[in-house]
Amino acid sequence: MDIGKIQVNIEGGLDYPFPPLIPVEQDFKRESLGDIASTLSSELEKLPASSISGKSIAITVGSRGIDGLVEIVSTLVGQLKKRGAKPFIVPSMGSHGGATAEGQIKVLSSYGITQKSTGACIRASMEVVEVGQLNDGTPLYIDRFASEADGIIIANKIKPHADFKANYESGLVKMLCIGLGKHKGAVTLHQHGFDRFHEILPNAAKVLLEKLPILCGLAILENAFDKLMHLEVISPQQILLREKELLEVAKASIGRLMFPRIDVLIIDEIGKNISGEGMDPNVTGRPGSGLPGFSDAPKIQKIVVLDLTPESHGNGVGIGLADVSTRHFLKKIDLGAIYTNAITATILNPAKLPLIMNNDKEAIAVALKTCNRITPDTVRIVRIKNTLELHRIWISPSMLEDMENNENLKVDGDESPIEFDISGRILAAEKRQ
Repeated sequence: MDIGKIQVNIEGGLDYPFPPLIPVEQDFKRESLGDIASTLSSELEKLPASSISGKSIAITVGSRGIDGLVEIVSTLVGQLKKRGAKPFIVPSMGSHGGATAEGQIKVLSSYGITQKSTGACIRASMEVVEVGQLNDGTPLYIDRFASEADGIIIANKIKPHADFKANYESGLVKMLCIGLGKHKGAVTLHQHGFDRFHEILPNAAKVLLEKLPILCGLAILENAFDKLMHLEVISPQQILLREKELLEVAKASIGRLMFPRIDVLIIDEIGKNISGEGMDPNVTGRPGSGLPGFSDAPKIQKIVVLDLTPESHGNGVGIGLADVSTRHFLKKIDLGAIYTNAITATILNPAKLPLIMNNDKEAIAVALKTCNRITPDTVRIVRIKNTLELHRIWISPSMLEDMENNENLKVDGDESPIEFDISGRILAAEKRQ
């Protein structure tokens, strides 16, 4: 979608004396998992042979980017086949992928998840069956193919959610209740509102764990560098207990911006593979739900978003949490995909469009011009690739004073100007590591 050239008349025009940026390393814990195949194979020894041999087993795969996902899924498939099972993959992502079976297959393919890469067929459908109800009569749905399997493995990354805080956020419980519930199940539970998810999700999970042939949960955790750090097979009886513990580990391991205050945050890209809201509110402090619990993030005057990841397939949901973006971003979005996602989640702010400028240079200039109480010498600018990759960032000179007593921050190179090409697109800060 393109809205054509935008004419804006403001005092002083759209020029701004951009300060240079300085590369900075933020030091996070580096715990990582070395051998995926051997770790997962060992974890699967927890499963009794009688629960696997000769059984058809559905494996959930969602819409989040996960480090080593193809190896995780292919190893899981291979080990199940080795033990006599007949595994298959079920796209488990609620309304994502445009709420169509074809769209969800496309999402999996963008992560390299295909029958050829994993050794298992993908059974995709938006058909669901009702398998139970909450105490208030709310129906609970499950993917039809998964409901017909002899066993189900709930596999998902455990991480803080982008819209609410609770004992269960993004993880196995949410995958079971919403991801595997497809579009209909996601819509049904989201109608309760994120402010009730702290009770809705565990209550729904208890019913589903009792009604469904859940073989196990496969918990996946990543460190602040977006690298795999933990794999764990969890029995269905222990999922509710263990997920709470692992969520605390995940919360302590995510990347953050280690500055109390930012005037302009420049985000090179957002996307569904990065966060459910394109950019993680645990980093920006801006949840689409407006719910509390994100105060650890810095106070930010303006956020500028410049691009959308290819893995998002046009779903630019989350752009509404930015203040300024560009025509380049607008050309990449699929409003149908964005609106489907936002309406399903019942929060519309992430689907709204921010102020749109002709190019990156204008967008950043407008953000700077609309900040209060700054000058070109005092403005606090941070540039990041996305809200997952926060080890290496770029800051304006006025922020160096914040680093003096923080041993987790260090300058890692010389300052350099913010540069743009002739079309106004920002140039790479440098080759990223």
